Amino acid sequence: MNSDSYIYNKKAAYATLGCKLNYAETSTLRDRLMALGVVDVEEGEQADICIVNTCSVTGEADAKCRHTINRLHRQYPGAFIAVMGCYAQLAAEHIAKIEGVSLVVGMENKGRIIELIEEGLKSSGEGVYFTTPLKDIKTFVPSCSKGERTRYFLKVQDGCNYYCTYCTIPIARGKSRNGSIASLVEQAEEAAKAGGKEIVITGVNIGDFGRTTGETFFDLIKSLDQVEGIERYRISSIEPNLLTDEIIDYCAKSRAFMPHFHIPLQCGSDDVLKLMKRHYDTALFRSKIERIKTIMPDAFIGVDVIVGTRGETEKFFEDAYQFIESLDISQLHVFSYSERPGTKALEIPHVVTPQQKHERSQRLITLSEKKRKEHYRHFIGTERPVLWEHAREGHPLQGWTDNYIRVQLAEGFSAIPDAMDRVKLGEFTENEEALVAVPIH
Repeated sequence: MNSDSYIYNKKAAYATLGCKLNYAETSTLRDRLMALGVVDVEEGEQADICIVNTCSVTGEADAKCRHTINRLHRQYPGAFIAVMGCYAQLAAEHIAKIEGVSLVVGMENKGRIIELIEEGLKSSGEGVYFTTPLKDIKTFVPSCSKGERTRYFLKVQDGCNYYCTYCTIPIARGKSRNGSIASLVEQAEEAAKAGGKEIVITGVNIGDFGRTTGETFFDLIKSLDQVEGIERYRISSIEPNLLTDEIIDYCAKSRAFMPHFHIPLQCGSDDVLKLMKRHYDTALFRSKIERIKTIMPDAFIGVDVIVGTRGETEKFFEDAYQFIESLDISQLHVFSYSERPGTKALEIPHVVTPQQKHERSQRLITLSEKKRKEHYRHFIGTERPVLWEHAREGHPLQGWTDNYIRVQLAEGFSAIPDAMDRVKLGEFTENEEALVAVPIH
């Protein structure tokens, strides 16, 4: 720690919006700043630095980013506000003009953000932005951190070479790139030395891993599986066309990869998938679900779905709903389509009304809850391993089983956060969000 540093002993506040990858990057940045003597701002104190890691997946996400910046400016008047992330790359000049913003950092320069904050604090400049043209975004900035969480998040890949018609991520994060397997294994080993037991593998399109290094995602998971001390890995999200049979088969017999998959479907209509320019059809998607459930019948499978995209007629939605209903999956993550400037989707005729989007979302959310409860109910009375999380003040201790069932510690029993226990799963909690669990000693 360098006490001569210009940022030494400064107080910082952090705000993160969007995906797990953003949370991992913020957490790593926070660790780097703490090593330089920057402390977290406490309630009632004035922050010197505010860092906002933004998302731009929807118009609502953009609005939340602006609201967060304005809130921090009101809460910490005079603080140096630095903005990074996808929205920062796409709308840097606009963000730099927001009152209170001192620095906007695009994708290629986010590895330099601490240096740029120091320079900005010295010069007291306002509204400075550093962005790079899309074709020049090439740097992979590593990240492996847990922040205040129990699980570590290991970033293995960034960017995307898929240009789905509805998505701005490729023009915000650049082309697919990754760290080397050796460097990622080293980060996992460091997490294990720090006491980490579970790692979530994150990225923008992790199945595309290896564009930079000539390696493969399959090579990566085999190498990570050998890291001593890490008892659990979860694959955060992987495209169905990149989830190969050899990956599924390996996870089924691996030492530490959990029976838990998150696979984006986006729509269960082949007609809409073509409009989206996705890289698979419903037949391929079904085959992946069936293979997982055949060799890992206990597996939890989460699925992303977008409703109300351009071109999604009533018939196409009904086709999609029936397809999703027929799948042996555990939960849906439902998103409403939001029109994004610069995307090809704007050229597609047939616009879905906000009311239709809402109605379709509600139907899918109801279906999701039905499937989640069915998954949970199937395991009542069984024994599963649980990793306990840190309890929120005034709340019972909770954790997750290997197959991603949320559990709550039964009254009268004790358990240690960050510890693994074998438990017996009981009935649903009152709010039906978890199962009550009793440790087996």
